[in-house]
Amino acid sequence: MDAERVVGRKDGAIGWITLNNQARFNAMSLDMWQALPPLIERWACDRDIRVIVLEGGGDKAFVSGADISEFETLRATPEGVARYEDDVDAAMAAVAGCNKPVIAMINGICMGGGVGLAVSCDMRIASDHARFAVPAARLGLGYRHSGVRSLLNLVGPAAAKEIFFTARQFSSAEALEIGLINRIVPRAELRDVTRDYCAMIAENAPLTITAVKQTIAEIQQASGDFNAARCDSLVFDCFASEDYREGRRAFMEKRKPQFRGI
Repeated sequence: MDAERVVGRKDGAIGWITLNNQARFNAMSLDMWQALPPLIERWACDRDIRVIVLEGGGDKAFVSGADISEFETLRATPEGVARYEDDVDAAMAAVAGCNKPVIAMINGICMGGGVGLAVSCDMRIASDHARFAVPAARLGLGYRHSGVRSLLNLVGPAAAKEIFFTARQFSSAEALEIGLINRIVPRAELRDVTRDYCAMIAENAPLTITAVKQTIAEIQQASGDFNAARCDSLVFDCFASEDYREGRRAFMEKRKPQFRGI
């Protein structure tokens, strides 16, 4: 793979991941999907990184979907479809399951697999010219239950059905209204606002953030799969941490806490 199509960059407490296939509006080729999990894992294991941002290269698209030009060779048989979907699912799961917050910074087009990738993130900050769509019904594609569930959990059944059934484009204002994104900002301010959010997150206790992220994931599981003991253990880990002691001391001393994730 051209290494420049999935680029990782550290910027203080932020781990930036740029999906850079601008000739195809950052459409995700198979090797790009395959490159995401190890990069996510690298940032997850880096103690200096507190938050991860996914962005598209350039200013025209976040991700325009999967690279359809590969479908005739990679998704032309049932076996090929299954292998391809497994790699896409692994990329989405790596993002959703990361122990650190992941923010999608959406500038321009966000369609198909781009919506799926954005939904896998914890937060979505979009520019005012962003456009969203899942055009699977125009291509005859099927969506795995994992992708449908993620969108359903975020926007609810009525909006999820509208997105899939109509395959139409949604403006950023419509996306905000149905809960698909967290915030709209002017195009020129998108990076600065995203950095500000990252700075707020980076100042907070990493163990608390991880515990909340994993607890929410457990709550969203099917009822029979919910692991209450796991959630209780995460809470206990927070109270047993040095960060909790630091938070108490900082509150009493009227200063900003210095959390270390331990």
